Amino acid sequence: MRDANCIFCKIIGGEIPSNTIYEDDEFKVILDASPASKGHALILPKEHYADIYEIDEKTAGHAMQLTKKLAKHMTDVLKCDGFNIVQNNHEIAGQTVFHFHMHLIPRYKNAKNNDILIWDHEEFTPEEMAEIRDSLKM
Repeated sequence: MRDANCIFCKIIGGEIPSNTIYEDDEFKVILDASPASKGHALILPKEHYADIYEIDEKTAGHAMQLTKKLAKHMTDVLKCDGFNIVQNNHEIAGQTVFHFHMHLIPRYKNAKNNDILIWDHEEFTPEEMAEIRDSLKM
């Protein structure tokens, strides 16, 4: 199902033009309109899922398989030196369009924006790490 108010659903439906680099029955992959680097692309499932919490496991798995395939292809074609794969959930984590999507961001030595994913590291004591670890065990 699509969301009539979602910009990505409108792109998937052809209401808004895009630079599509791949499409199948389940996904559309487009170049990001505001790229962080040359070749920055977005993997969009054709069904509307707001985020990782809504997407079904099968589609999420297919998204990761497609991510690997595209990253390899894009690296070969664009001759990039590295790759970021980013998926944000909720506004606090940087999500601005509330339709699940994955960013494929090729990285190039000596290019601008190479620092956009750097963050300050938080320090935790061994006891705090053990508490966090134990609370997260499944």
